[in-house]
Parts: sequence; C-alpha cells; structure tokens
Amino acid sequence: MKLPSRVKLVDVGPRDGLQNEKQPVPAEVKIGLVHRLQDAGLTEIEVTSFVSPKWVPQMADNAEVMAGIQRKPGVRYSVLTPNMKGFEAAVAPARAFWPDEIVVFAAASEAFSQKNINCSIAESIERFAPVVEAARAKGIFVRGAISCAVGCPYEGDIPVERVDLVARLLKQIGVQHVGVADTIGVGTPVKVQRAMEAALKHYALDDVSGHFHDTYGQALGNTLATLELGVWQYDTSSAGLGGCPYAKGATGNVATEDVVYMLHGMGIDTGIDLDKLIDAGKYISDHLGRKPNSRASTAILNKRAG
Repeated sequence: MKLPSRVKLVDVGPRDGLQNEKQPVPAEVKIGLVHRLQDAGLTEIEVTSFVSPKWVPQMADNAEVMAGIQRKPGVRYSVLTPNMKGFEAAVAPARAFWPDEIVVFAAASEAFSQKNINCSIAESIERFAPVVEAARAKGIFVRGAISCAVGCPYEGDIPVERVDLVARLLKQIGVQHVGVADTIGVGTPVKVQRAMEAALKHYALDDVSGHFHDTYGQALGNTLATLELGVWQYDTSSAGLGGCPYAKGATGNVATEDVVYMLHGMGIDTGIDLDKLIDAGKYISDHLGRKPNSRASTAILNKRAG
C-alpha cells in the first residue's frame, strides 16, 4: 500500500459551511474567512453559490463576496452554479472576476434528487449539461459531486451501481472532476471505498475526490480508507462548519483542521499552516458565537490558553 505523499484540500467552509446558517453572516466576514484560509496555505476555496436567494438567503451576497476577495496567485476560487441562470450570473460582464471553477451536484438517490432540487437524476444531468458546456467554452474548470453516494435520509443505503451510473453520466456531459460525497455522514470505510471505486471506473485517480461528513464520527476513517486507494484530494470545512438539513443531528463536514492534523501526523504534505488554519476557524466561529467544531482546534486552542 502506497499512500499519497501530498494531499490537496478544498475548503468548502465559506459556501457549504455557511449556507445553512440561520443568522446572517456579513459579506465582509465571509471575505475575511477566505483571506485567512488562503493565507493559511489553502489553494482551493469554495467561495459561494449563485442560487436563488429565495432558497438560500445566506448566499444572496455572492457577487459582493466575489468582488471583495483579494485574489492570491495560485489559488483557485470555485462557486456552485446549479443551472444556467446561476452560471450566467457568475460570469456576468460586470463581475470583478469570474470563478476559476464551477461546481454542479447530482445525487445518487432519486428521492434525494427530488427533495433537494425537485427533479430526477436524469433530469438533473440534462439541466447541468448546458452549464458544463458553457463553462468549458469559457475555460472554466468544471467539478461535479455525487451527493448521497453511500446513504440517503429517504432511501437508506445506496447501491454502488447508482454511483457508477451518476459518475458515467457526469463524465458524458463533460464534467472534469468528480467528488464522492457522503452527504449525511453514514458511510463507513469499506462502503466508502466501494463508492469511490465505482467513480474510478469513469474517472482517473487524479480526477476524483472525497467529501465526508462526520455525523457518526467516521469522516477521518473514511478519509484514511480512500487514501489507501490513492485518492489525494478532499473537501473539508474550516472549523467543521456546515451540516446537512436533511439529517437530524448531522454535525456537518469534516473539519479541515482535523484532516490536516491527521495528514501531517502521517507525514503527508498539505502545504497548509495548521496554526493559521486554526486561527481562521476561530475567526468565523467567534463571529457565529460558538466554538470550532474541530477536535484538533479545541485541543490546540486549549494548549495555547493553558
């Protein structure tokens, strides 16, 4: 078994982490988080989403946030654009800068697809196809994610054949990279390995990533299990921000700090300064009025204080 010597992390905290927060988070705070993350060494940051403010009011300031970022060379800034209206808003001529990457989401669960975006899996792919084509025509990289890749709050366990299907469909419409997402955090190492192997039937190892939630405390184990397959790219969220609104008690995305602590302890390079990363997580957590949802962060902040 040969583990990767370097791992790339995509911090999704500013978008996926904050999108379900009930309290308003000002644009300047979101911009401050992005700046702190890039200063900590993150080279991939999911900034915001161009969706209807009716459905996701927390992202209504998407244009303001994108305009306020002081871009750092070597950092790729991504946004979620689930349809053509969102994509056109993201690349409007008046924008200070366009995203380097867009993200589209398809579910491996028919029930989740219907509940989440009000259409079938096949219809969602049809909806994404023109978005992918338009983005690639403008030289914008396209990343896709397969939600509910191992479990669904409505259907329960998801067969690997469904992940295989969605990965194939995303590949057919031109999606360049695919993430295997355990959206509600029910996955365990072997299940997650099998889901990843299904995606790897259609995508090269360099074009897949993992996106794990920690609802049952399995996210680090699932990360390790996929590292053993050679996977070297993962979505994580500073301070463990975020949660799935469809899973009662879900604790959300795995904390970037915890993954970095584990990887550095294994001798795997991330290019990230853990102390600066912890400061970034504390910054946004302080604004939200709670402690970071990261065990590594809690331990190191306690050590600093003591």
